[in-house]
Amino acid sequence: MNSDIIITLIILAAAAILFMTGKIRSDLVAICSLILLVLLGILTPNEALSGFSNSVVIMMIGLFIVGGGIFQTGLAKLASGKMLQLAGHSETRLLITVILATSLIGAFVSNTGTVAVMLPIVVSLAASANISPGRLLMPIAFASSMGGMLTLIGTPPNLVISETLAQAGFDELSFFSFTPIGIVCLLIGTGLLLLLSRLLPKEQGEGRGKRNGRSLHELARQYQLSQNLYRVQAGNEASIVSRSLQELDIPNQYQVHIIEIRRRTSSKNPFFKTINQEIAGPATVIHDKDILYVYGPFERVQAFAEACGLELLDHQAAEIEQAAEPNTERYASDQIGIAEVLLPPNSPLLNQQVKQSGFREKYQLNILAIQRKGEYLLHQLKDEKIRFGDALLVQGTWKSIARLSREESDVVVVGQPLETAAAMPMNHKAPIAAGIMLFMIALLILEIFPAVISVMIAAVLMVATGCLRGMESAYKTINWESIVLIGGMIPVSIAIEKTGAAALLSQKLVLTLGNIGPFALLAGIYFTTSILTLFISNTACAVLVAPIAMTAAMQLGVNPHPYLFAVAIAASMCFAVPFSTPPNALVMSAGKYSFMDYIRVGLPLQLLLGIAMVALLPLFFPF
Repeated sequence: MNSDIIITLIILAAAAILFMTGKIRSDLVAICSLILLVLLGILTPNEALSGFSNSVVIMMIGLFIVGGGIFQTGLAKLASGKMLQLAGHSETRLLITVILATSLIGAFVSNTGTVAVMLPIVVSLAASANISPGRLLMPIAFASSMGGMLTLIGTPPNLVISETLAQAGFDELSFFSFTPIGIVCLLIGTGLLLLLSRLLPKEQGEGRGKRNGRSLHELARQYQLSQNLYRVQAGNEASIVSRSLQELDIPNQYQVHIIEIRRRTSSKNPFFKTINQEIAGPATVIHDKDILYVYGPFERVQAFAEACGLELLDHQAAEIEQAAEPNTERYASDQIGIAEVLLPPNSPLLNQQVKQSGFREKYQLNILAIQRKGEYLLHQLKDEKIRFGDALLVQGTWKSIARLSREESDVVVVGQPLETAAAMPMNHKAPIAAGIMLFMIALLILEIFPAVISVMIAAVLMVATGCLRGMESAYKTINWESIVLIGGMIPVSIAIEKTGAAALLSQKLVLTLGNIGPFALLAGIYFTTSILTLFISNTACAVLVAPIAMTAAMQLGVNPHPYLFAVAIAASMCFAVPFSTPPNALVMSAGKYSFMDYIRVGLPLQLLLGIAMVALLPLFFPF
């Protein structure tokens, strides 16, 4: 064994120990390993930097952006809601549902692409079910690899062994040659995951949208918004159509306030129809089919609707039911929001009546309610005087709220409106995001372009169509620690191959076990591949071991199929470390996993699944 092999293995072992201890960031460990390999002459600078230009790393960046678009448009919440209806709130049923859904997609799409599609959906699902995302994310990373065993195109090692068989004079594998053993692998893997997932972290991470100050839901609940906010729709016969709010003088006539108006834009293509939202001002003109958000007591709103020929879309009973869990979309969106405002002792607004304060004219915001000494004033606010100690609940565009937050001499806005606005889903963009996601999946299945190009096209479309709020928002969706980790570890795998360490290990083990018998040789090939795939890509691992397995089987005079299938399965079933596959790395930050979480759950899964596959492969492909 030459010195380069020894040095490479020592660096790899040291990196593994540091990963397990978790005392140093994993991306820093990867970069330091890279630098050492260059300084010791094992890798050239170009080889050391090649990981950051690798298609897998570039594809991961694109997938983070696509996932961000799916999340920010509310598509993830919509899909997770459907899954929640299907599975209920049982954690076991949720786990089975996400594993099977991920596996099904993974049979036709790369495991990296599969996890990118499922990750935002599962994070939203976990939030809705009130469980930690960490309970579901690692299982979907593993399920994407298990799903790849269902079809010939599911994962690259499947294609590698098909080509190896063809070169040796055997028939190429069909599209569904893997399906029988793949189904068994999926069933066993799902059962093991249900048991091992109990070891995953149970603590719920900080939810998205959590901010300093009270959340939108908390504000709505405290100020009883859902009990006082109703929707009415204007039709052709409505007496208020084509008239301005100033002309109608609705507050004085009916003692209710028009807070907001939503109208659907006309478009020849219904796929791109969107809802425009507008804060109601004196000059606002009511159009046919407009939906008016009316704030006031139910009886007053009902009287207003009947008098003006409007359709009341909400009923009192339904509103009272919703009071326990307000619907955020009623009073906040990506364009319009609510905020709580406090008044400093020197505020010029003190001791002024709301109608004389000029608040709406100056800040373009509506005062919805006043909190005073623990009581909530919700109606007839125009005649109320604003007093020191009052808290005002205001609604308007996020831009207006952000502008108000800079008026520190007049008012103090509680919380961080810009961050809250950035977290609000752009629901009207969800159909566009869904179309982009389906387009990406189609490109990946049809292989019209290389996978990395298909993903980058989807990422660009997410930004260009406004599913993400510009490039800055797109960059924020990328987890750079995962990118640097994968980019730094790819050259380490190059060093393992370049020095001959991988070939030496595989040949020694296979030749030694081949003398014992065909079953021992099968176990040797499987677990040799399983070890190597921890450190080099599954494709490279299959390319390296498949010819060795074929030669060993031919020398023993046995059927090579079980040995080559063992190579394909073992190369793909890599769960014990986060940097071995892009899916493992993709879920690491979102699930808040440590290196040891992969060891605790992934290592036993990889070993137990390996034992099961070694025992079952001869039944499907006799020696």
